Amino acid sequence: MPENVLPAESEDSVRKLPKTFEPGSFEERWYSVWEKDGRFQPSGAPGSPRFVMVVPPPNVTGKLHIGHAYGRTIEDILARWKRMLGFRVLWVPGTDHAGIATQMVIERQLAKQGIARRDLGREKFVERIWAWKREAKDTIQAQMKRLGCSLDWTRERFTMDPDLSRAVRHVFAKLYQEGLIYRGRYVVNWCPRCETAISDLEVVHRETEGSLYKIRYDVAGGPAGAVVATTRPETMLGDTALAIHPDDPRTSKLRGRTATLPIVGREIPVVEDAILVNREFGTGVVKVTPAHDANDFAVGQRHDLPAVVVIGPNGKMTAQAGEYAGLDRFEARKRIVARLTDEGRLTSEPYRNSIGHCQRCDTVIEPYLSEQWFVKIRPLAEPAIRVVEEGTIRFVPDAWTKTYFEWMRNIHDWCISRQLWWGHRIPAFTCPNGHVTVSEDDPPSCPTCGAAPLEQDTDVLDTWFSSQLWPFSVFGWPERTPDFEDFYPTDVLVTGYDILFFWVARMIMAGLHFTGKAPFSTVHLHGLVRIGGEKMSKSKGNVIDPLEAITEFGADAVRFTLASAAASGATVSVERGRMAGSRNFATKLWNAARFTLSSLEGQDVPEDLAGRSLSLPDRWILSRLSGVARDVNRQLSEFRFDEAAASIYAFVWHELCDAYVEMVKPVLSGREGTEDERGSARGVLSRCLLDSLALLHPFMPFLTEEIWDKATGRPGTLIVAPYPTGETLRNDPEAERVIEAVRALVTRVRNYRGERGASPTEPVELWIAFDSPDPDLAASLPAVAPLLRHLGRISELRFEAPPGAAFRDVVSKLSLGLRVRETDADSGSGRLEKALAEIEQEYDGLSAKMRNPSFVDKAPPAVVEKTRRRLLELEERRAALSAGRS
Repeated sequence: MPENVLPAESEDSVRKLPKTFEPGSFEERWYSVWEKDGRFQPSGAPGSPRFVMVVPPPNVTGKLHIGHAYGRTIEDILARWKRMLGFRVLWVPGTDHAGIATQMVIERQLAKQGIARRDLGREKFVERIWAWKREAKDTIQAQMKRLGCSLDWTRERFTMDPDLSRAVRHVFAKLYQEGLIYRGRYVVNWCPRCETAISDLEVVHRETEGSLYKIRYDVAGGPAGAVVATTRPETMLGDTALAIHPDDPRTSKLRGRTATLPIVGREIPVVEDAILVNREFGTGVVKVTPAHDANDFAVGQRHDLPAVVVIGPNGKMTAQAGEYAGLDRFEARKRIVARLTDEGRLTSEPYRNSIGHCQRCDTVIEPYLSEQWFVKIRPLAEPAIRVVEEGTIRFVPDAWTKTYFEWMRNIHDWCISRQLWWGHRIPAFTCPNGHVTVSEDDPPSCPTCGAAPLEQDTDVLDTWFSSQLWPFSVFGWPERTPDFEDFYPTDVLVTGYDILFFWVARMIMAGLHFTGKAPFSTVHLHGLVRIGGEKMSKSKGNVIDPLEAITEFGADAVRFTLASAAASGATVSVERGRMAGSRNFATKLWNAARFTLSSLEGQDVPEDLAGRSLSLPDRWILSRLSGVARDVNRQLSEFRFDEAAASIYAFVWHELCDAYVEMVKPVLSGREGTEDERGSARGVLSRCLLDSLALLHPFMPFLTEEIWDKATGRPGTLIVAPYPTGETLRNDPEAERVIEAVRALVTRVRNYRGERGASPTEPVELWIAFDSPDPDLAASLPAVAPLLRHLGRISELRFEAPPGAAFRDVVSKLSLGLRVRETDADSGSGRLEKALAEIEQEYDGLSAKMRNPSFVDKAPPAVVEKTRRRLLELEERRAALSAGRS
């Protein structure tokens, strides 16, 4: 624990905290102090223990949302915790150019002005985006500072910085040279709105009510015809074959025959293909459209079929569609269905199927045949699978490991080219004679034939291609810079589970392939933020803007709320009401600090508590402080931020403020105790306040630094003060046992007053029997009788069997009797029956829980054990009350 204690004498500025807690009065000031003092930069000798993270770079599409604030809060808690534990902490900030997303933002801005990007031209359009990027980057940086993120801004990066762009070109060229990047003409996911190819991961599938159309094709010299089923009848204009299964007797008469494509009149062959056709499903005949279906494209490759493109990149029908050319694909569908229906060739029925939509703009995806660049992914995936199998990289929660393996073992080649203007241009150059050169630098002439000039590929790379290099490109790779040597690989990656495959898996593959090392050792995949369990939506009015929340509640309250919500599931539920509660917690600590500072001002406060005579409450609170410190360090090491926040909250609010401070007020005020006991109490209170500030600092940095400054006179130093880890010597099970019993008794006395309708100040008589279920505990209570009387406002305290007129109960294995006044006996029977009924109700509920295998197996062990203990306590209370009834 920190050995810092409150100074005995100090200037007023050190001691005084304003009466009202106003976080806006000091938050920005402390951030400036930390930044000016270089606290966010790694401090310590090279080679000493370090802790490194890179921020998941937010897109420069605008300001951050509450989900970003959640992820950055978790990372900052880790960074501040490790910094206080003595690690050289480096947390690298930066932003992502986010090709398709950012381009869409600017296109929308231009559309409002009646301007299309093609009217503006590529160069001027890109200039517009760079201007937007600078503005968005500044906004994002300001938001992160308001939140308190202790990022090393001297190392801030952008995915299109010159050196990061060089890294991207280096990787492309190297993969191309290794035969792991290739160009080919394939059917890809195409967004007609964005007019670009997108990867499988960027397609969102959604169940949609539609129709299944059955179309009859005429077959020459054979049966009456062949019926095929499709959900996209407009693609039939591009059919180049019908397919049947070679072993299906139902379609044997179609073998070797030719069918006539309706409307178009084109003759198409009937091919046999056991891979495409499932003879257990449908009519056994399948239409083949190689240009508009990935599976059909493969059939076309196997049977040497032509590919006819009838839907263009803008979602409109091409000249190959004949009379439907120029129509939107869905309008063409309506007209084709109407014509085939009129001709008696088509029937339809309602059909529900999964339709792919563009993740960015929600447009229905069109499978489209085009020339694209791809990464041959399996050779990269195999080492990335092994490092997780061997434990070099672990996922937290571990449940994501299985998901990772399933995807990686079924991975497909990655389409990396995008038909956009914003992003890293593909470093492929074509000369007038058609030779293609891939190079890190722009070649002046063709290396093959010497021709010039060369024309660079107009496509850009998928954003994730550059993002996959982030953990090492930010340190200057491929150069072996001092930062790369010292800080790579990183230690922990914190990110949402939704980009496990977009980003995390690709970083692992790239890190292993290009550096020979896994880019991090631990990946904490957190859930996605929901407001009260519901997805954020402007229409629902439940969107929380982090800056507005910080203005209303303070950054510390927002951070503590987010940390408290950080459960290990897929959903992180946040509500404004919880932020108000966290603000109340901050106010509670503020007021407790004001009381402590005023109580200790001008007094001797012992720095060393060793050898001093400590009271039972002193021993108890120091033991609890030590236990909480150990719990919080363990919980943070396990990424249980919610549990760590709960542990600190419970200690500060319930044990330090509500219990210990109340226990020592008579001693501190001089009403009770000796001067030596007062000195000990002041030393313990000092230690508890300062260690509480240190424990809480990673969660609530501004508030704790402000109080620390006033308490110690050392501004801006809590951020690097030692983090409490728990002193084993302070463990005191006996003190905890006795004081917890005192607290339970006091709570029962207060509840008893409420049950009787008595005022909180009404004196209560209390009997504690020595023949209680725990006689040793009962025997130790006379020593704390003054404390019991003070806390419980007890008029008479007797350690003997309660009289028959008293209300009987069992608390903490202590048999006791309670009475407000002598005339209390007349209503005792009714209260007894009510108490027994309440016990039975709670007992039945908890018993049902314990009989539920799902609860016993899945609930945290501590929760299960707490339930068991509560059941035992209820059994004892029931037995004691039943005995009193008889």
